[in-house]
Amino acid sequence: MASNTAEDFDIGRIDEVIHGRVRLGIMAYLSGVDSADFNELKTRLQTTDGNLSVHLRKLEEAGFVAVAKSFQGRKPLTRATMTDVGRDAFVAYLDAMSALVPSR
Repeated sequence: MASNTAEDFDIGRIDEVIHGRVRLGIMAYLSGVDSADFNELKTRLQTTDGNLSVHLRKLEEAGFVAVAKSFQGRKPLTRATMTDVGRDAFVAYLDAMSALVPSR
């Protein structure tokens, strides 16, 4: 395994859209599933409706997450799916974070 050097340390490579705790949680969760509904995300991330909505919207505006709204019977249903662009951004984010940690 190659060791990291001072030249590898570049905090500017960290994607600020993903880096927030709730947004990182959304991306991490969606990376392991096809899609997730709003209540599933809310429960997993232990956040409020409003907080989750704001963070999903930010990820959607960046093109990292696709949000589909529909109805199941008379109940609204919101589902989130990670896009290909989002998956690439998430992998790049993880690589950037990994590059900040020196190898031993």
